[in-house]
Amino acid sequence: MGETLGDEGLYGKARFWAMSAILLTVMLSVLDYAIANVALPQIAIDMHTTNSASIWVVNAYQLACMVTILPFSSLGAKIGFARMYYIGLALFTIASLLCAVSTSILELAIFRALQGMGSASGMSVGVALIRFIFPAKEMGKGMAINGMVVALGAAMGPSIAGGILAFASWPWLFLINVPLGILAFVVSWFSLPETPRVDRPFDVMSAFLSVVGIGALIIGGDGFAHDGNVILAGSLIVAGMIFVGLLTQRQVGNPQPLLPVDLLMIRDFRVAFIVSITGFICATSYIVSIPFFLQEHYHYTAAHTGLIMTSWSLAILCMGPIVGRLADRVSAGILTSIGLFITGIGFVFLCFLPHPPTDFDFIWRIGLAGIGFGFFQPPNNKEMMVSAPASRSGGAAGMVAIGRLTGQTLGAMLVAMVFELITYEPNRVCLAIAAGTAFLSALLSVSRVFLKREKNYPG
Repeated sequence: MGETLGDEGLYGKARFWAMSAILLTVMLSVLDYAIANVALPQIAIDMHTTNSASIWVVNAYQLACMVTILPFSSLGAKIGFARMYYIGLALFTIASLLCAVSTSILELAIFRALQGMGSASGMSVGVALIRFIFPAKEMGKGMAINGMVVALGAAMGPSIAGGILAFASWPWLFLINVPLGILAFVVSWFSLPETPRVDRPFDVMSAFLSVVGIGALIIGGDGFAHDGNVILAGSLIVAGMIFVGLLTQRQVGNPQPLLPVDLLMIRDFRVAFIVSITGFICATSYIVSIPFFLQEHYHYTAAHTGLIMTSWSLAILCMGPIVGRLADRVSAGILTSIGLFITGIGFVFLCFLPHPPTDFDFIWRIGLAGIGFGFFQPPNNKEMMVSAPASRSGGAAGMVAIGRLTGQTLGAMLVAMVFELITYEPNRVCLAIAAGTAFLSALLSVSRVFLKREKNYPG
């Protein structure tokens, strides 16, 4: 295990290996989410299930991430961020192997949930570990490197998935995680620093309320999306609301709440958080539906689909350096609104393709939407971080992840609902919904331009 240190960070080879461990894990997590989407049509066929049911391969992963990321973040502060990281890596790697040998959609969904828990364990403490790897004066550099790897992983995901599926079956998408996960665990064990631990008891009751409440809301919502038992789904939603209400009441007055209700009282943070959710609903409505659109409507292969989808992430990656410079000069309200509007335009163009479309017809439309999304995410995330007091940076970082995961989960549910209820070109309907959500998000975001900025809370 690595050395123990305070806020001075690591230098030389120690920093290189510690950051390499973080980035390898981040890459694994991002790739795992990106590559699974491309394989959904094949998984549905091989496991003799419906398209809407196959989306549980995505939903289970997202659900597990959402319900555990806040408790894991709090637990990591108690037992040590590095130790929490090891647990997450081990769980993720073992679950990847189990996903590869799954024989039913239920088994695959359960093991994907275990993967999601492993990923959440890493995400909940990854940013905190970077704080101890880099000294305070170089923190921005560490965050920028982390952001570029996330974008690179998202860009590579569809292409890697397409390449693997061109020569092998979908289980290999999960098997590839096993050797990489073992490598990341070994490097992490010998390089990650031991961080200071918080000397306070872990709030087990708040963690329980968080997991049960959020989980019940998501499962109940998914029941409606898949045209399931309405009474059961409604009961779960009501129960979830009660548990989340009890959790919220328990957090009031807590200086370090598990659920950061104090941050949601800050208007600028609250607007950015809502825009994050709606923005990712928009993106996920596209990401989950487009493989079905290409493979079923236009009879593209999985490999071909992966290559076409790469234009989305490559556009986001290319916008990174440009947006990074603009974010310090132009308000988040303006940049985010412009980005979401461009994304909506790209999706509108996807709804009105020529017949028959060429690869370029898809690529430039998807790339245009990706350019817009590249302008949305970095400034909006920055707005959430700078709106929060310095002493609550950990809670703000957790809410950044929660906003993304909530939007991704709701977007996947929305696609499943469309597949269940609409029989005529449901994929095109999903793209239209993505466009509409982008425009509504842009309107919400631009409201920040006309509101007087609040001052941060002290600390």
